[in-house]
Amino acid sequence: MYDELWKLLRESRNTIAFTGAGISTLSGIRDFRGANGVYLQPWHGKQVEEILSLDCFLEDPGLFYRWAQEFIYRLDEFHPAAVHRALAGLEARGMLHCVYTQNIDLLHQKAGSRKVYELHGSPAHHHCLRCRKEFGYAEIAPRVLAGEVPHCPCGGVIKPDIVFYGESLDSDLLDQAFRDMEEAELLLVLGSSLTVQPAASLPLATRSGGGRIVIVNAQPTPLDGYATLHYDDLFKVFDDLEHRLAKL
Repeated sequence: MYDELWKLLRESRNTIAFTGAGISTLSGIRDFRGANGVYLQPWHGKQVEEILSLDCFLEDPGLFYRWAQEFIYRLDEFHPAAVHRALAGLEARGMLHCVYTQNIDLLHQKAGSRKVYELHGSPAHHHCLRCRKEFGYAEIAPRVLAGEVPHCPCGGVIKPDIVFYGESLDSDLLDQAFRDMEEAELLLVLGSSLTVQPAASLPLATRSGGGRIVIVNAQPTPLDGYATLHYDDLFKVFDDLEHRLAKL
């Protein structure tokens, strides 16, 4: 059933993956806009987009950290699923150049992917808003789970290095992503609704560069019409790929 996808992967000399929250639902992490999406229900009377805004964080960091106890600071409880494992396997066999991800769950790295570019930042690192001192996830997570709003010894509030609403993506990383995707022969768009800009526009660079796009997502995306192949079941596609990779 997935012979055509396998053929594209075997023939491509430059394949890139672009991943969104949908791939991590297979690991038990809720996505943002799916049927059970985090954004669908207010949290303590506030929309999640507001909680994840820079203005809200600066005004009341405790609100963010109370919300984040469940959604960000329990990442050790989750493990890579079929998509993460297969992408790591493709990279290890020289069939995947790199992964660009909108996710902040660190599961690509746990699966063994080495070239992972996190477009929306990462909770692996934190910094003090006053003195810029850096802190790691392992140091901050227990404090947050204990109900603490983490502060630096200097007294400043500590913020995770994720991109909040109201903040700009790293311009150098975004430029790099556009260049890489423009040069890609094959782009795998996986588990992304392709609605959050500017990252959602990245696959168009592959199209403009003459490459092919494969989309695997449970819901329709604005770029489905540009896809050479389109599937809606991430597990079936990547379970198949895992079995094929195991035979190499």
